[in-house]
Amino acid sequence: MDFKIDAIDENARATTIQLAHSIVQTPVFMPVGTQACIKGLDTYDIKNLLDAKIILANTYHMYLRMGQEAMKKIGGLHKFTGFDRSFLTDSGGFQAFSLSKNMKKHTEGIEFKSHIDGSKHFFTPENVLDMQYALNSDIMMVLDDLIGLPASKERIKESVEKTTLWAKRSIEYHLLQKSYDLGQTNHLFAIVQGGTDKDLRTLSAKSLIELGDFDGYAIGGLAVGEAANEMYQSIEYVTDLLPTKKPRYLMGVGTPENILEAIERGVDMFDCVMPTRNARNATLFTSKGKINIKSSKYKLDENSIDEKCDCYTCKNYSRSYIHHLFRCNEITYHKLASIHNLRYYLNLTKEAREAIINGKFKEYKKNIYEEFAEL
Repeated sequence: MDFKIDAIDENARATTIQLAHSIVQTPVFMPVGTQACIKGLDTYDIKNLLDAKIILANTYHMYLRMGQEAMKKIGGLHKFTGFDRSFLTDSGGFQAFSLSKNMKKHTEGIEFKSHIDGSKHFFTPENVLDMQYALNSDIMMVLDDLIGLPASKERIKESVEKTTLWAKRSIEYHLLQKSYDLGQTNHLFAIVQGGTDKDLRTLSAKSLIELGDFDGYAIGGLAVGEAANEMYQSIEYVTDLLPTKKPRYLMGVGTPENILEAIERGVDMFDCVMPTRNARNATLFTSKGKINIKSSKYKLDENSIDEKCDCYTCKNYSRSYIHHLFRCNEITYHKLASIHNLRYYLNLTKEAREAIINGKFKEYKKNIYEEFAEL
């Protein structure tokens, strides 16, 4: 993977990642398409209305819904979806955490029951990669042991040790595949765990770096119950330790404020279901903060959702119409609202990149916060 740092403004970074299916410029927000589909949108929308260069799909869900052999025969996610740009796939560790009542963790991997039909399955560091090879992910995540917070130091230490062990097995397996001339364009990211404990975050990061040449490093296990200031401190612990010449990805963390604070601390890549989930529940992001479009005050509001937004929805429809669609429970609402919220997030990181290149990131962040306060 070709990775280049284009500019640094204090700790904030603008970088370029060359993947097999697209060039990704960071900071970047990656829309979440869990089932190889962003809810309410199709490939045309993603490419032409959002211009997203990379999106997510989930290994756990694609494994249960399609399976490894089917995805091999189909030719991977790009052919399956018609989205010819890049995919990042999560390993399933988060689903094991969120569906914990159906799951047991062992030293060897994760045993779980399907939330669809109750069938039993077992994820290992190796077979999770096999599924991701079948998906032909541009970026693959190692299997990790994710836990909620607060948690005991003993449990967090166990999470770090297990995640390190699984990462070791993952990198060894991936290098073996590459020695057979397989997986050459499937890039592997390690995941740093450690809760909000500085010593354990340090242990996790250093242990992973010592394992070998991962293509990038993710920061996992945040936004799972800790306070925002604890999250930001944990990000600082990790970014200070990670290799400068590798991408840094903060997993599943997602308010606009969270993203700006993480960019300031040296993070490059982001994903979160928040823009689409909030859209479906009537919360829309604007340059002046969030609005609840179901409120009756928007019934006759002929303004666009956000006068500063260049999305398809804002160019063509009023708040009044979007309010009407929501109140009528029309499917079209979900499409238009999701386009707007995702475009907001994509623009947020795109503008952050421009500010970093111009040496004005702190000024950009300050202006965003000041505008939020106006609503």
